[in-house]
Amino acid sequence: MLVSGGGTNLQAIIDAWKAGLIPHGEVAVVISNKKDAYALERARSNGIEALTLTRKKCGGQEGFENALAAALEERHIDLIVLAGFLSILSGAFTSRYPRRILNIHPALIPSFCGEGFYGLKVHEAALEKGVKVTGATVHFVNEIPDGGEILLQKAVRVYEGDTPEKLQKRVMRQAEWKLLPRAVEMVSKQIAEE
Repeated sequence: MLVSGGGTNLQAIIDAWKAGLIPHGEVAVVISNKKDAYALERARSNGIEALTLTRKKCGGQEGFENALAAALEERHIDLIVLAGFLSILSGAFTSRYPRRILNIHPALIPSFCGEGFYGLKVHEAALEKGVKVTGATVHFVNEIPDGGEILLQKAVRVYEGDTPEKLQKRVMRQAEWKLLPRAVEMVSKQIAEE
């Protein structure tokens, strides 16, 4: 699991894993690009290895991605899940792991996605546009931000008077925290059967 912040999607996966809903996979390591990410504490409190790798300490993007790849290979990781990971991975990195990197995006791709669309910015854009339905999308990661093959989507209603924060919470509760564990199990099962 790659994380940058609070780790609510990480927690949804940990909860699903502990409940036996991800029988073909395990949460082996949580890696953050931010040393103070609360997601690291969530990992530790659940007995999961937690690491921090920063671009600065690794000497830039290439060094960061090389250190990340080394950490993943050392632990024999088969599936990488971006759970609120606020860093774009290069094509050189993503091409090393075809159909092995999952991301959750808080909108129905192709709406409100791509570079610059993350966190509250997605919900602000949806409200500004006046959409009546938004949602979340789980997709494979490739060299194009939010451009990989879509695996799962779930729609969520937008209500009159919604704020970006209210909408964000509804999308997380009704879509993200349900879709991401399902997708992790789906892809983990495919990997186990290969």
